[in-house]
Amino acid sequence: MSESLVRDAAAIILLRQNTDPANPEVFWVKRSDALAFLGGFHAFPGGQIDACDAEVDVRNAPDPQTAAMISGGARELFEELGVLVVRGGETLTRGQRVSLLDDLEAGRMSWPALLNHYELHLDARDFTYVGRWVTPPFNARRFDTWFFLVNCPAKQEPNVIAGELASGEWLSAHDAYDRWLSDQIVAVPPTLHALRTLARGITSDLVDRFLSIPQAHGEPTRRITFRPNYICFPVRTPTRPPATHTCCYIVHNTKEMLIFDPGSPYEDEQQELAACVDEMIVEGRQVREIILTHLHPDHVGGVNTLKAHLGGAVPVAAHAQTAEALSDVHVDRLIEDNEMITLAGEPRISLHALHTPGHALGHLCFHDAERGVLLTGDNIVGVGSVLIDPPQGNMRTYLDSLERMRSLPNLTVLFGGHGPAIATPYRKIDEYISHRLERERNILQAVRAGAATPKEIVAQVYTDVSPKAHAMAERAVLAHLEKLRDDGQL
Repeated sequence: MSESLVRDAAAIILLRQNTDPANPEVFWVKRSDALAFLGGFHAFPGGQIDACDAEVDVRNAPDPQTAAMISGGARELFEELGVLVVRGGETLTRGQRVSLLDDLEAGRMSWPALLNHYELHLDARDFTYVGRWVTPPFNARRFDTWFFLVNCPAKQEPNVIAGELASGEWLSAHDAYDRWLSDQIVAVPPTLHALRTLARGITSDLVDRFLSIPQAHGEPTRRITFRPNYICFPVRTPTRPPATHTCCYIVHNTKEMLIFDPGSPYEDEQQELAACVDEMIVEGRQVREIILTHLHPDHVGGVNTLKAHLGGAVPVAAHAQTAEALSDVHVDRLIEDNEMITLAGEPRISLHALHTPGHALGHLCFHDAERGVLLTGDNIVGVGSVLIDPPQGNMRTYLDSLERMRSLPNLTVLFGGHGPAIATPYRKIDEYISHRLERERNILQAVRAGAATPKEIVAQVYTDVSPKAHAMAERAVLAHLEKLRDDGQL
């Protein structure tokens, strides 16, 4: 992913004034997609700095860039939660703040004009810098985000407006972190770091603790833990755009771990993954198996190298149809549909293997019913779309597989083969099913209107797709046509 795609952003961690220093309260917000974050907004995926943010008067800022980041953070905090962190605003009533927010959101006044008109200004001393995080390259939208601690002004209370935000509450950092530990929420790495840090209390070394890890200084994290016992380790692969990485997952407890889809053929990426695995082995775990969700090169490209690194004795497991189709990777053990894979050690982790063909004949998903986790492979992804390409791909079986995943109980998060976690599982699966059925209806309509080839159908139906992707769209059309033929509609 080109660094030019990294967007400047700022995020506020909003603290309640006069809170217990040993157990501080933060304003805990959930987005409508249920990805949890702190304060007024989070840079995953929003909070981008506007050009006008640099025009705001920010007193005592060390440089223009810091001033712009503080301005953007304060603006978003006001827009998202109605909290106005400005000097001179102490005399504003709640009604006046509501009126100012309405002027800003309606576009009657810009952020700089609003502050100037009411003789308000920002002071950098009200914003404590606690880190700069860069979104890992596996995400299509990347943000270079500055984080600030801010005390909520006296007599102001955050207000969550239905829409982008789903809920919000004052909550102790310790309790919020416990929610993550008990698999109740999904948290992105900066949020998780903030919770861990604040849960240890507001002490004289608080800022030092925030800045104590490389990721807080702009080094993208390689080891992402959206949920306890599930590590996402994105590796660069020659995959289909817009994806640039394949998500290798390490599912672990105190004793064992499973490694899913070590797909990179690149030596530097293989070394990074091996180093992560080595760290976990040093902590007392052993690798039980390397598991493949399916046969595509961007999911198996690093299997042989990792197996050799581990001494060659670690078995590779996959579905029989995957094993049969692979020529460069030897599969040692076949995974059956409905098989249960249970790790030795604590906590108890059991994965239910599901044969879910459609994207590929031997495609497998894995469901942790206790924690609500579903490893979806390439059936559902966090970035880009899923290609159904005959003969490995089959639209009928793909839709059947989506329906099977939709029927699983207690789904709380999807971990796909590309992109970030998806924290609205049932809604996302419904979107996938609806999208495919809508395409099918439009393709059938185009055929009945006279379109005779996949290329002609794509020109009429895939008007929302870049011409660069038309060749792949033609393969998807072929899959739809085969289904329509089998259904007796063509």
